[in-house]
Amino acid sequence: MAGATMSGTGARRWPGYNAIWRWHFYAGLLCIPFVLWLATTGSIYLFRPQIEALIDRPYTHLAMTGPRASAADQAAAAVRAVPGSVLHRYQLPDAPDAAVQIVVGAGRDETRVYVHPQTLAILKTVDEDQRLMRLVFRLHGELLIGDAGSYMVELAASWAIVMILTGLFLWWPRGTGLGGVLYPRLGAGGRRFWRDLHGVTGFWVSFFALFLLLSGLPWAKSWGGYLKAIRSVAEGHPVRQDWTTSHAQELAARAAADAGTRAMAGEHAEHQGMAMAHPAVSYVPLDRLVAGVRPLRLAGPVLIAPPAGIGQPWTAKSDAANRPLRTDLTLDGATGAVLTRTDFAQRRLIDRLVGYGVAVHEGQLFGWANQLLGLLTAIGLILLSVSSVVLWWRRRPEGVLGAPVARARPALAASFVALLVALGLFLPLFGASLIVVLLLDRFALPRLPRAQRWLGIRATG
Repeated sequence: MAGATMSGTGARRWPGYNAIWRWHFYAGLLCIPFVLWLATTGSIYLFRPQIEALIDRPYTHLAMTGPRASAADQAAAAVRAVPGSVLHRYQLPDAPDAAVQIVVGAGRDETRVYVHPQTLAILKTVDEDQRLMRLVFRLHGELLIGDAGSYMVELAASWAIVMILTGLFLWWPRGTGLGGVLYPRLGAGGRRFWRDLHGVTGFWVSFFALFLLLSGLPWAKSWGGYLKAIRSVAEGHPVRQDWTTSHAQELAARAAADAGTRAMAGEHAEHQGMAMAHPAVSYVPLDRLVAGVRPLRLAGPVLIAPPAGIGQPWTAKSDAANRPLRTDLTLDGATGAVLTRTDFAQRRLIDRLVGYGVAVHEGQLFGWANQLLGLLTAIGLILLSVSSVVLWWRRRPEGVLGAPVARARPALAASFVALLVALGLFLPLFGASLIVVLLLDRFALPRLPRAQRWLGIRATG
């Protein structure tokens, strides 16, 4: 794969242009389908606030003919609408005439209930995991197939980083003139046009694309778990993070919180093998908590949650998409007083760095300009992928894959090997896959001469 049959004689060198081209080719072969998928789903998710506002438009300006019902009564109405559920989160409405969105749950299952703030009529119920943007989020991060999908996306993202880095090396100007370097020569025909389109687009999108790939790693099952394990060892205790690394982890957290809420309320999820329809829980504290939290003007949406265990307080938090605006509170249910407040600036450095990265990744840090930048990058990645396929198809000989011709090269320099090892440690799935490739190249492919010829593995002198 390194594009060389390495000899044990001569000076050790870094890979040359042809070898880097081969790295670039094989990395693209692996990750381009995923790049197209991530660019498409990511473009949709960039506009989550606008899309969700459009979906919720029928429930934002309701007819009101009298005083609002209490928050406790609204929560109770939502719980009644989903038999066997308990309150998970009460979302402060954005306006007095907007439906109150209340998330109730039973175990790891959650339902969002839209309640009329005056009449307590149930306007809509929707499974949290079936909401449109939640589906897009899971399609983007784990292909809607759980941990296996997360591993696949992370592996593709790791090789996409290699693809971009090798692409920048291949793009690096080696002649004069800016045509084909900073702008495509649109008048050039055929292969030159597509090569310019590929190289120039790759240059302009590469830096933000690298940022998007790196900022998405903390969500991935493998890399995110890797980071959390390192943090736990460094800090000497299990860490809590403001993001999850898999849908399964999110479901487990829901189930744990649900069990704690039921235990706190003296509610048993099952009694003599029968699920109780309605736990006897008082939501009276909600009214004083809402009254105490609303004047704080936290960035929306603001979510108030009941205690998740005996002796624990109520909590409230800003769940703003622009994560640097987030705040976490603990609350005294008896008085409504704020017990503790943790703003974004008080979090650990790594949490702040990831928070900024996630906000930019999702297009929410600096408004519409952030969304536009993300959209242009996604379009650039699509152009990059399409042009690469066109270039490959035009130069591909009959009967073979069409990889750049392998050439014999001296053994790799120790500094290059050290760089590969460092990259493999930073991107564990890349490192593991590279070991698999090297083992196949060393032990399996020599026994398969036809596969070698088709893949372009055999080196020429």
